[in-house]
Amino acid sequence: QVQLVESGGGWVQTGESLRLSCVASGSIRLHIMGWYRQAPGKERELVAHITPAGSRQYIGSVKGRFTISRDDAKKMVELQMNSLTPEDTGVYYCNSVRGPRIADWGQGTQVTVSS
Repeated sequence: QVQLVESGGGWVQTGESLRLSCVASGSIRLHIMGWYRQAPGKERELVAHITPAGSRQYIGSVKGRFTISRDDAKKMVELQMNSLTPEDTGVYYCNSVRGPRIADWGQGTQVTVSS
């Protein structure tokens, strides 16, 4: 088990950028790391994830705008979010998967994008 702490959320206007960070309490070298978000009244959805080898996957609505990256030496995962829109508003959660039934979650950080 690792503890995950997100930071970097905030309020921005449409078209602006934010960078979210997630720091783990232990090694994530063998973990698939992901970012999820939950908009008001909606279910949590996967935004992006990155494997230990660096392979990335994104939800279609953010592809080309968001970039997920990892720095295992710093036990950190980041999500660079560009060209933000109000549809990107929500609570963003860091996720770490280290087995088929083992996952850890951060507490979430709020992202609000206004028109």
